Amino acid sequence: MKFLLVRLGALGDIVHAIPVAAALRRAHPSARIDWLVSAKHRDILDLVPVIDRRLVTNDRPAEGSRQAGMSLLAALRELRSTSYDVTIDMQGLLKSAMIARATGAPRVLGFSAPYAREPLARVFYTDVHDPGGGGMYAASETRHVVQINLGLLGALGIPVAPPEFPIEQVDSPVARQALEQSGGRYALLNPGAAWPNKRWPPSRLAALAVALRERQGLMSVVLWGPGEGELAGAVVAEARGAALLSPQTTIADVVALARAALVMVSGDTGPTHIGAAVGTPIVGLYGPTRPERNGPWLPEDVTLSRSSTCQCHHLRSCKLERMCLLDIEVDDVLQAVERRLSVGRAGA
Repeated sequence: MKFLLVRLGALGDIVHAIPVAAALRRAHPSARIDWLVSAKHRDILDLVPVIDRRLVTNDRPAEGSRQAGMSLLAALRELRSTSYDVTIDMQGLLKSAMIARATGAPRVLGFSAPYAREPLARVFYTDVHDPGGGGMYAASETRHVVQINLGLLGALGIPVAPPEFPIEQVDSPVARQALEQSGGRYALLNPGAAWPNKRWPPSRLAALAVALRERQGLMSVVLWGPGEGELAGAVVAEARGAALLSPQTTIADVVALARAALVMVSGDTGPTHIGAAVGTPIVGLYGPTRPERNGPWLPEDVTLSRSSTCQCHHLRSCKLERMCLLDIEVDDVLQAVERRLSVGRAGA
């Protein structure tokens, strides 16, 4: 059997789709499992050993990307020549659905219109999965997106099971440096997010770092990626020596930093989902998105959410003068971190 998974981006969504590849591999140990991904997000899949081949398309080259990738037309030619038995579209866009159908696979799996990002995508599928919860963004939908993704495999006779995230251990000089400079224990703080209204203010993260050093003797390491250096620098500048600035990280560095952290504090963004996938204790801060759908899944993890009062659900920028995340105070997060620290890492 030959399977193709189509999930081009974004980082957190790709992490949430990894359990589908793991479940396929568990059910079909000798199958070929390929994944079509955008060049910008290929790096995380390089750490997922259950995937046989990563087909990289770069129709929208990212600045500074080290992954050249194929044009979309070249990728389609390659996909058609492989003769896949099943293609699974986990993105639910017209673009991804058309690519999935254009592979020529006799079976093309995707979501029903209420669960597709673009409802018309469902016309390109031969097998349509309707999770039956009112829609991906409906308030009545309380299942995590990981569970919803795994439901796609029901058409192949694979039942939904606890998710697995087979992400390889990596050696990272950045993580080693963080451990050395922090005395072997640190909190990982992530001020960045692609959506401005998912970012808790740097001044509050700095105050949290100061409180963690005073109350827990715990240094903080501030994580940042492309375009986030100013945010991370502001946290460190205001933290009065309680926070260390990480070098700009690769995805492998993020994985290693998260694995070594005692706790991670972040909004709803890709590094958070990487941390959750590798078992990092998480304190998540949520506003325009719901933790029930996008949050960490370990019962020990803690989320602080203002989703119920947010008036900008699933919008990249707040349309009000005061974004809902500002209603989460430093003391709220400090107490949540201390609760999470008291439990420790699952299985430790």
